[in-house]
Amino acid sequence: MNKAELIDAMAAEANLTKADAKKALDAFIGATTKALKGGDRVALVGFGSFSISKRAARKGRNPQTGKEINIAAKKVVKFKPGAELADEVQ
Repeated sequence: MNKAELIDAMAAEANLTKADAKKALDAFIGATTKALKGGDRVALVGFGSFSISKRAARKGRNPQTGKEINIAAKKVVKFKPGAELADEVQ
């Protein structure tokens, strides 16, 4: 499902116009992004939680040449599904 399909599904499920569903989705994405950039965790009970994890610098290998390369440290977004979501998809 891409963003346009998600907007269509949200509009149909919540009886909203597509424009309102797009605004709601954009607001959710913006608020979540801002919270994660600030170091906060975003938890949606029953759905799951988004958090930031730090990945340490490490050595890697170029698969084409076999040459060793340095991979820089970075922050990554993690999503942990909630119990209700996990049960639904089983």
